[in-house]
Formats: sequence, structure tokens, C-alpha cells
Amino acid sequence: MNCSADCRQGSLLLFRPFFYSIRNRFFRGGKISLRTAAVLAFGAVLFVALYLTSLRTISYFHSQSELGIILSLKIFQMAWMIMFAMLIFSSMVSAVSSLYLSSDNEILCAAPIRREQLFQMRFFTSFLYTSWMMLIFSLPVFGAYGTVFKVSWLYHPLMAMTVLSTALTASGIGLGATILLVRIFPAKQTKDITVYLSLLFGILLYLIIRLLKPEDLADPDKFPNFIDYLSSLQTPGSALLPPAWANQLLGGYLQEQNIDWLAAGLLLLTPLVLFWAGEWLMARFFFDGFSKAQESFGGHLTFGSSAYHPSPLRRILHKEAKLFLRDSTEWSQLFLIGALMVVYLYNFKVLPLDRSPLPTEYLTNLIAFANIGLAGFLATSLAARFVYPSIGTEGPAFLAIRSSPLPLPTYLLCKYLFYCIPFTAISLFLIIASNALLHINGPMWWVSIGISLVITWSALGLALGFGAIYADFKIESRTAVQGSFGMMLFMFVSLAMELVMLLIGFWGNYRLLRFWLRGSAIDPLGVLLSVGSLLVIAAVGGLAAFFCLKKGLSSLEQ
Repeated sequence: MNCSADCRQGSLLLFRPFFYSIRNRFFRGGKISLRTAAVLAFGAVLFVALYLTSLRTISYFHSQSELGIILSLKIFQMAWMIMFAMLIFSSMVSAVSSLYLSSDNEILCAAPIRREQLFQMRFFTSFLYTSWMMLIFSLPVFGAYGTVFKVSWLYHPLMAMTVLSTALTASGIGLGATILLVRIFPAKQTKDITVYLSLLFGILLYLIIRLLKPEDLADPDKFPNFIDYLSSLQTPGSALLPPAWANQLLGGYLQEQNIDWLAAGLLLLTPLVLFWAGEWLMARFFFDGFSKAQESFGGHLTFGSSAYHPSPLRRILHKEAKLFLRDSTEWSQLFLIGALMVVYLYNFKVLPLDRSPLPTEYLTNLIAFANIGLAGFLATSLAARFVYPSIGTEGPAFLAIRSSPLPLPTYLLCKYLFYCIPFTAISLFLIIASNALLHINGPMWWVSIGISLVITWSALGLALGFGAIYADFKIESRTAVQGSFGMMLFMFVSLAMELVMLLIGFWGNYRLLRFWLRGSAIDPLGVLLSVGSLLVIAAVGGLAAFFCLKKGLSSLEQ
């Protein structure tokens, strides 16, 4: 009895820091602060807005006779699958940090507590941290189904139980999988693996949803095209997955208002079984994984002398490439950029140009010119993410660069060339591929390439210049600088410069494109205006970049 009481008391003591942090964050001094009240009010407004939006959307589909009802129920099933997969991945990423990389692990492992108690504390705190938002904001979505299908009040407690059980099941799977992964891989590598899996899952999900063209679902004229598709989707998903149990329980209640007791039993028992399995895995494998998490990596490597390369460009390029590849949070974003480019180009492929009242050739050239601005905005965003913080992230190592015989102008030039190569390739790929999808030929093909390259090169110069002016060598990561004053100033200046360039380009190329689209001969004055506008754009971008780089150079020299 005393041992059992001591165990319960020890478990409660482990939860005290969590409860105290929640209390001090939201109820400092025993009362609700103004900030907490504002956050709660905003959350309530968002909750109601999400409910009303879901209610309107589901009501629209439900009003489309039997076809709309089938479609709304398939969206219901997909929502459970997406929520479950997202909770598993977020639980795995959180579990690596909380179980193995948490700063209080050394104190807890030295304390007289059992590993099962530690698992209980980590399980419930990780569950609350990773699932609270999904739990709260999934309720208005699923609750709207009950309103549309006009079911009894019993649906709402069933829904709350199902959402909670599904989230607990996902947390149990995530923590158990993390313990097994750390048994094979060190904790830090496991964290990278789970981050990559989460990123790839999000990209794949985004691509699937976009390639399915969900905007067609809002067009009643296209519903007959989905009859065969929806008929094939009437077969239920895998009955071995918890989202299928949730869909079977609530979906069956929505249609027939009968409770599937088998699905309800599976939903209630599965979190308990996974919790006990996690305790067993924790007792067997935790200390081995925790020991691996404290070890260093690459101890088998030895330092040696390397050949001296006097080229500063080669040295800077080599350094920048190593810094980029060593930081997994940086190069893993290449997957996201790739997915963004795919969707970016796919949107041009599915444009309904045949429905436009304007002639197709006029419209495609207008879209191609607007695409210059889109590609320039993408280049500016990427420059803000990668180029702007590149100098500040040098940190204390900048002292070595400053004391080296490498002149600062050469240092900035090398950095510019390092980023110029991939940015130019991305800009050219986007413009050429989109022009091919729009079937652009003639003057607009060369105009779009020329202006896009000038905008890209100018944005790089501005990003590097502002990054040097407002360099913060104490930042811990590139993401910490995204909301700084210098970053916002760079974005405003860069977008204003891009707008000026587009206006000059439109004014200078309008006459040439108008004559060419009418089938007339190439107007010499139009060619002269086009070339002159491109030179003016290059001068504007070059002067702006030169001015910022010069100011940044003087700031670094001081």
C-alpha cells in the first residue's frame, strides 16, 4: 500500500512542472491576464467561423441529392485519415525531443522514479502539446456534420469520445515508434528522419489534393464526371486503421443513427493497449536510447591537412555549400520548394483559357507578363529565406573572415555568385516552362526571360545588402531573423522595386506586343522602346542593388 501510494505521489509530482507552466502562462497571479483573454476570444471567434464555414460547405454538398451526400461522407472519411496521419507524425517529432533530448532528462533519470512513471508523464504532456489544437478545431468540422444530417444529441458525446480516442491512439503509436527508432538510430538522427517524413508527407498530401482539382467539386456542371469516381469510392477504407473505425462509428450514426458497438469498443480499447505497450517498450529500451542520445557523432573521423586552394571564390563556395548541407532544416526545404514549383506550373496547365471572352493569344501573353511578377515574388521570398540571413548566421566565425586577407568586397561577391547560380536556374526554369505551357512565342518569350532575370539578380543584391546592413551575428538560426526590422524593410523595398520594373516593362513593351499580336510587321520604334525599357529596368535594379551592397559593405567594415 505504501509503495503504491508513493508511486502515485511520484507520478503526480512529475506533472507539477507542466501544470505550473500552464498556470503561469495563462493565469499569472491567479487571474486571467488581458493577453490570455484576447487569445481565448480570438480562439472562440475562429471556432465559430470554422463551424459556420464547414456548415455552409457540407450543406451545399448535402443538397446535391444522393451524389452530394456520398461526396460529403467521403470528405468525412478523408478528414479522419488526414487528422490521424498528421497526429502520428507530430507525435513522433515531439517524442524524440521530450523523451530523449529534453534538458531535464538528467535530473529525472537520477531521481528515484520508475521508467513507467516517466513514460506516463511524457505520454500525456506530449499528447496535450501536439494534439490540443487538432482536438479543439476538429470539433466544429465534425459537429457541422451532425447539424446537417440532423442527428440526435447523442452524436456529440460520441464525436468527442471518438476524436479523443483517435488522438490518444496516434500519440501511442508515435511514442512507441519513436522508442523503437531510437533503439536502431541515435536520437538526433531519428529526429531528422521524422522531420523529413513529416515534410514529405505534407508535400505529398498537398500535391495529391491539388492534382485532384478540388475546385471542380464546387461546379455543379462537373458532377456527372465524378459519378464513376464516387461509385468506386463507396467501398470503405482499410478496416484495420483507427480512422476507419471512427468513420464507421460516426458515419453509420449520421446515416442510420445506430451505434456500431464493435467500432466503439475498438476505439476505447486501442489507446489502453498502446499505452501499456509503450510502458513495456520504455522499460526495455529507454536507457539504451538515452545513452546513444548523449554520444557524439563522427568520432571515427580524423582531422588532417588538406591541399591549399588560393581561389577565394572556391573557398567561399565550398564553405557555403557545407554550411547549407550540414543544416538539415535548410536543405530539407528543397523538397518543399520542388513541390511549390510543381504546383506553380500545374496551375498554368489547368487554366480554363477556352472559357475566356478574350482571344486566347491575347490572354496568354497577358498571363505570361503577369507571371513575371509571380516569379519575381517567388525569387524575393526565397532570397529573404536563404540570402538575407546568410551573413548574420556566420556568427563569431565572421571574425575569422574579417581578419583574413580576403577583402570584404570579394567576400560579398563570392556570396552573391554562390546564390546567383541556383536562383537563376530556378527563375529560368519557371519562366521557360510556364511559357511552354501557355504556348508563348514571339517577343513575349524574350521579354519575360529578360525582365525575370533582372528582377532575380536585383533581389539577390538587395537581400545580401540588407543582410549586411542589419546583420545580427548573435542569432541562433535563420528562422529567428524572419520577423526582424531589416527583413521587413528588405521585403518592402524589393517588392516596390519589382512593381516599378513591371510598370516600366509594360510601358516599354506594349507597342511591340500589340503590333505583333495584330499580325503586323515588327515595329522598329517598338523594338527600340522594348530594348530601352529593359536597359532602364537593369539600371534601376543594378543601382538599387549597388547602393544596398555599398551600405552593407560600409556597415561590415565598421
